[in-house]
Amino acid sequence: MTFEIIALLCLIAFIAGFVDSIVGGGGLIQTPLTLTILPQIPVATVVGSLKIPAFFGTSVALTQYIKKVKFHWKLFTLMASLAFFSAYIGSYFLTIVNNDFMKPLLLVILIGMGIFTLLKKDFGMATAKTINKKKLLIYAVLISIIVGLYDGFIGPGTGTFFMICFVTFLKMDFLSANTHAKLVNLATNFGSICLFLIKGKVIWAIAIPMAISNGLGGYLGSKFAIKKGNTIVRKFLIFVIFLSILRFAYDIYQTF
Repeated sequence: MTFEIIALLCLIAFIAGFVDSIVGGGGLIQTPLTLTILPQIPVATVVGSLKIPAFFGTSVALTQYIKKVKFHWKLFTLMASLAFFSAYIGSYFLTIVNNDFMKPLLLVILIGMGIFTLLKKDFGMATAKTINKKKLLIYAVLISIIVGLYDGFIGPGTGTFFMICFVTFLKMDFLSANTHAKLVNLATNFGSICLFLIKGKVIWAIAIPMAISNGLGGYLGSKFAIKKGNTIVRKFLIFVIFLSILRFAYDIYQTF
């Protein structure tokens, strides 16, 4: 592995960490670009190696957000636990069923989400609201299971999906939703890391420098989001939804 390639991978990890810390979706940048740069390495090994920087960058960003945002530890520890097992089950399904049939549906959903976010100017901008505890628990459990399964079965944009669900159903503002999405997303990523470590699918020469770069991007991105507030988060959300649409459209195109 040459110095130039490592440097390029670190730049990609930094940008991914910066974007991911603000609204999720860093994997939409980091994964396809790294696969393009390292075509000689098996996909599973590349993906396994990238889980380390993704986890580290999200962890760094989370430590910044919890200093500024009120955190619901009990509820979201439960959600993280459910999401961990749901992601594991989703990954198991992926070993026996191809996920290509889901991508056209997801593309339609993403386009709808993008249009909704563009047209509804106050989406995620208002102060967080309190909802009934029973309804809150029901929504929290369903979101954890459904999005957790998605992460294991499909993957890209999981943090963004968590965030949108928290804004829509748990009535959080963007910053609060992003903060809580980080914790739950860490749980799903950790399940994947455990599997890839057991399988020996991590190249540490790539994972460690990319983790440092991703962490730096996550630190600066979270500081930027906290300083600028919900307005900048909304703009990044629209950008990541657009990236997601391009990703799934390309995947569907490749199947024809």
